[in-house]
Amino acid sequence: MTLCLDYKTKSSGTIRDAIKINCPLTRALDCVRKRTASVYLGSSMVELSVVEAAVQDCSQACDETIDNVFNIIGAFDVPRFIFSTERKKFVPISMTNHPVPKLCGQSRDKAELFRERYTILQQRTHRHELFTPPVIGSAPDEGRNKFQVKMHKFHSGLYTESCFVLAEGWYEDSVFHVNAFGFPPTEPSSFTRAYYGNINFFGGPSSTAVKASAKLKQLEEENEDAMFVIVSDVWLDRVEVLEKIQTMFSGYSAMPPTCFIFCGNFSSAPYGRHQLRTLKESFKALADLICEYPSIHNSSRFVFVPGPEDPGPGTVLPRYNVRMRVSVFVIQYCSQEMVVIREDLVNKMCRNCVRLPSSNLDIPSHFVKTILSQGHVTPLPLYVCPVHWPYDYALRVYPVPDVIVFADKYDPFNVCNTDCLCINPGSFPRSGFSFKVYYPSNRTVEDSKLQGL
Repeated sequence: MTLCLDYKTKSSGTIRDAIKINCPLTRALDCVRKRTASVYLGSSMVELSVVEAAVQDCSQACDETIDNVFNIIGAFDVPRFIFSTERKKFVPISMTNHPVPKLCGQSRDKAELFRERYTILQQRTHRHELFTPPVIGSAPDEGRNKFQVKMHKFHSGLYTESCFVLAEGWYEDSVFHVNAFGFPPTEPSSFTRAYYGNINFFGGPSSTAVKASAKLKQLEEENEDAMFVIVSDVWLDRVEVLEKIQTMFSGYSAMPPTCFIFCGNFSSAPYGRHQLRTLKESFKALADLICEYPSIHNSSRFVFVPGPEDPGPGTVLPRYNVRMRVSVFVIQYCSQEMVVIREDLVNKMCRNCVRLPSSNLDIPSHFVKTILSQGHVTPLPLYVCPVHWPYDYALRVYPVPDVIVFADKYDPFNVCNTDCLCINPGSFPRSGFSFKVYYPSNRTVEDSKLQGL
């Protein structure tokens, strides 16, 4: 690695500043390597702007404050990275010829949506040990082969339209005989980040991935009392629901949780023109309830996630609402990344399955495997689950996050797959007032229920 002459004459003070803040030169050089891993260098020369940005990253890593411990990133705030097939790297959209995303997309955005989904799965599959270059040809003749499908086996998962699959079979006389389908292999986040460096795919105040911060990891492990209370279908217009929430607040007042995640729907009846006043009064009642417990009011954070039947601009994902979080967003807590989505996905995927699994008792495992294998929270046809074409990238789960919260009306479940903990708290009123409590320090989930209180 060579430093430009420009850098030598202009940035010696920058390096001295880095050393003054106890950021060793080796760490500064490490930040330079991480920076250059995610960008294309035309030569072995490192430009001044890259070095200055790396030193700034180093200074941030050496001077992390409590402000960087907890962050909420909405789907529309997630940065967009494009996989470059020439560079074999993810590059920011600003370094490509792609236009800045707009809410109302064009036909090009719809084509890019499926192309990017495919490209991400292709590059991930090519790295897997079972799919070496001789197995997957470097220049396949797409659309020129005949297929004969005699289906004998479906591997685990929920197979719907718009899903990408791997076909298993044999090739004979210019005909590919398919006898089994499977999903692309998943990849742990540690493998992905080892290959692409510390790119901050999910966004937030940090310019690099929070996974790279040893200090945030230490804070995470030391704060054993940190917990996230996750509740879905908080029907605020029901008296019994408010009573149970009051009981919950009373129990947690002695040790307030880090965050309450309240997901919609926030009304038991579908939204209509007569429901607006009721909804406003219900939220005012909840606010008064929170104020009754000063410890929770002063210490806990509250995140409200609109449900599919709550008021808002339609049901297209990611669903935008200026007064709440969007229906899909990311929580960064210390070194962990948590994706939260409020949508009834399990029933939608089961209804649109090409073939249901033989065992309905293991639907959650099939569902989780499908989501992680596809690298997307809504691997469904656009006519079933419409999305804003330019913002489809915000619905990716790649790299795999630490936690995914599916606030679904399906039965509660906890499933761990590919080092990712997938949680569904279930419907609060329909499941006997059950909810989930997540402890980040040891990555465990506690099943909780307010019954007979």
